[in-house]
Amino acid sequence: MPFVPGPKNLITDVAGLRVGNAGDARLKSGVTVVLPDEPCVASVQVLGGAPGTRETDALEPHNTLHEFHGFVLSGGSAFGLDAASGVQAALREKGVGFKVGSALVPVVPAAILFDLINGGDKDWGRYPPYREMGYEAVANAGPDFAFGTVGAGIGALTAGLKGGLGSASTRLPNGVTVGALAAVNPVGSVTVGRGSHFWAAPFEIGGEFGGLGLPAPLPPEATDLRWKFEEGPLPGRATTITIVATDAKLSKAAAKRLAVSAHDGFARAIWPTHTPADGDLVFALATGKSGVELGIEGAAALYAAAGATMARAIARGVHAATPAEGDLYPVWSSLRG
Repeated sequence: MPFVPGPKNLITDVAGLRVGNAGDARLKSGVTVVLPDEPCVASVQVLGGAPGTRETDALEPHNTLHEFHGFVLSGGSAFGLDAASGVQAALREKGVGFKVGSALVPVVPAAILFDLINGGDKDWGRYPPYREMGYEAVANAGPDFAFGTVGAGIGALTAGLKGGLGSASTRLPNGVTVGALAAVNPVGSVTVGRGSHFWAAPFEIGGEFGGLGLPAPLPPEATDLRWKFEEGPLPGRATTITIVATDAKLSKAAAKRLAVSAHDGFARAIWPTHTPADGDLVFALATGKSGVELGIEGAAALYAAAGATMARAIARGVHAATPAEGDLYPVWSSLRG
């Protein structure tokens, strides 16, 4: 069964989703939000050893809450968790949230990546700017959005290259769409050795991240361990944080399985991944807009597509990165002259 991208090749090919970005080039950091048009089913899976999160307990299938109103990927390490407060404020102004008597509470899970040592000016004064960037990202949300050096990907780094924000989608023969969004900031590498070939190459569709395939033969140094910083894989200095989404109708438990399966894309696109220094996380959400309820065969195809789509989104984020003043590392395009 060949995989085919959606018309935009973005996570917003999943019906009922909008994405917004905000950021600061001087700071070299930013925020990305994913907003469902209606409250959606969602879950999460964390496989990195150094996560930074908000509201992830509520996403577990055994817990009570079953509607979620927005999702945040942010730079800024622990400071970036403030972004969810800005998103909450914007959604509450729009009348979006979980009703508890006369109160309205937008439920906004969030994850952060470490971009505090990337050449940006982090002298922000008393309070970090992420709350305001979260609010701005909601205002910027729509079906079309830029990727690469934008939003949560502005300050992202990998081992030897700038990271970035990437996205991709897949449309299955049964009419279901799956999409992925990734802020790519791992301690490891997304390319083979020190070359320009992406580890995710077997899943590439239509030259979407260079069309180079894998090198043949693989170079002897292909599986050497390369780290983002000379000091090695120190905890808390990396993280790839992502969202996988579908328009299929899923239970909260099935959304959990979708998040688990999307982590396969990390293993296909990053070497090494899920380390003690990474906080690797997948939020999984289901809008149900297709109306399709999946049997075992359809579910297996969806979960396979989730891993492949995530691998493509990760590679596309690095492929689309653009240079900026003060960068610590080059961008992928510089490897191609």
